[in-house]
Amino acid sequence: MRIDTRIAERLKKIHPSSTLSVTSKVKQLKSEGYDVISFAAGEPDFDTPDFIKDAAISAIRSGFTKYTQTSGTLELKKLISNKFKKDNFLNYSPDQICVSCGAKHSIFNALLSLLNAKDEVLIPVPYWVSYPEMVNICEGTARFVKTSYKDNFKITAQDLEKHITPGVKALIINSPSNPTGVVYTKDELQDLADICVKKNIFVISDEIYEKLIYDNLKHFSIASLNKDIYNLTITINGLSKSYSMTGWRIGYLGGPQDIVEAICKLQDHSTSNPTSIAQKAAEAALNGGDDFTRNIASEFQKRRDYCISRLKVMKKINYIVPQGAFYVFCDISKTGLDSKSASYELLNEKYLALIPGEGFGKDDYVRISFAASQEQLEKGLDRLESWLNKFG
Repeated sequence: MRIDTRIAERLKKIHPSSTLSVTSKVKQLKSEGYDVISFAAGEPDFDTPDFIKDAAISAIRSGFTKYTQTSGTLELKKLISNKFKKDNFLNYSPDQICVSCGAKHSIFNALLSLLNAKDEVLIPVPYWVSYPEMVNICEGTARFVKTSYKDNFKITAQDLEKHITPGVKALIINSPSNPTGVVYTKDELQDLADICVKKNIFVISDEIYEKLIYDNLKHFSIASLNKDIYNLTITINGLSKSYSMTGWRIGYLGGPQDIVEAICKLQDHSTSNPTSIAQKAAEAALNGGDDFTRNIASEFQKRRDYCISRLKVMKKINYIVPQGAFYVFCDISKTGLDSKSASYELLNEKYLALIPGEGFGKDDYVRISFAASQEQLEKGLDRLESWLNKFG
């Protein structure tokens, strides 16, 4: 007798995004005329620069609207290769690079190309919401590594060693981090790299926020530390955050040639090439220098400083100061509420939208995005402070 097979078993293990219910409620309230302030955004609130838009328009008008090579045009991959050398001290030739439909797509491609059924992937907690779900889709096993407030929510060498089993195939590192904003130092990455090399563990290094770093800190790519870790690392990046191009869907990765060839073969039979027009826009972005990214990083640092100046005098809340990205991850356990309950109370009582921490693996935290105007930050933080005051 045939059983119900309408939905594949692998998808039954996938949880809906924890942000969807909040964003859906925000849309409903706004449509009803309520003045909702949203600190939920996972994207810069700045527009894509005009010189990038102009390149896309020119591509359309010149007829650059056909298929390209699956892994991206050679021109774009050469620019990405140069970017890796200049910014990250990484030597990836164009045939070690694959351009995909966003950094998320690049991470998914990497996992699907690396994992066999039940292979284990170590994921530090808190984590970006999609990491464990991607591992599940690939029929791997997500193994969570708890980190601590005292370590700024960074995985330490001791944490890593304690969680290594014969089944561990990969570790995911995200620096700067979503949701915490922490940035790993060179020495911290070296300690992790030494263990991964010793145990032959791959590293998927998600560096999408690398241009948004504050306090004159520096970004380090783990693959740049030595040849051994270079041969075990897939470096993920893209243009979404640094050039405010989230909707353009251009991400890329660099890695060992055999792995990248497998990833390109996978992409041959899934999406084919990323959008031709967006690739021309990406060329313009990479050719255009870092003025735009420096300017938005400076603005985000001002916003971060304002948020911290407000949060430090509020009751019943704690946090670590983010060193990068555009989020503050806040401990709300003193309210006695879990993250979802707190988020819904704030939305229903104060019309302020935050993202519950449960989707990041920390149900006593909420994520505040400061990708919002100064006016919105002031109004929203007033509402948060008013809500917290009711807890005494």
